[in-house]
Amino acid sequence: MDLFDAICLRHSYRGPMETTPVPREDLDRIVGAGIRAPSGKNAQTTEFIIIDDNSLLQELQALHPANKAMQQAPAMIACIIDKTPEKIYEGYDFQLEDCAAATENMLLAITALGYASVWIDGWLRVGNRADKVAALLHLPDDKKVQILLPVGTPKEQWEQKERQPFSTRVTYNRYS
Repeated sequence: MDLFDAICLRHSYRGPMETTPVPREDLDRIVGAGIRAPSGKNAQTTEFIIIDDNSLLQELQALHPANKAMQQAPAMIACIIDKTPEKIYEGYDFQLEDCAAATENMLLAITALGYASVWIDGWLRVGNRADKVAALLHLPDDKKVQILLPVGTPKEQWEQKERQPFSTRVTYNRYS
């Protein structure tokens, strides 16, 4: 699939998914796209856990019964960053930006391969859910789950939501 087609088709899919497993080769390609994302000072700080074990998936699914995509996804990808990131440039770290860039690359790869996903981030921040997921994934104390991506074949067709017109969001040379 052409990159621009993937960008136009990518959407947050929260619907039901097929039970068909996602081949590890495809999961590796998806995470490989995340690994190829840019990172501040090329620090490459984001780590990934590919989850395709049914018993572990069931434990994760039990934490979010309202999200159909997470409930039925035959695979998930956890994006891992440091709880206390190292300052790598003028007192700043870029782990959130690095993780976000990796996530967008993976979402585009997911779309290009014919799968669907939804970026789960805010849900992790509430009720110590990130800590619960971290415990299930056996993360060391200095790491945290920043983003979780359920991955699978969608049962329904959804389209990307309408975006505001280009002309209302873009100017040339100066803000106006």
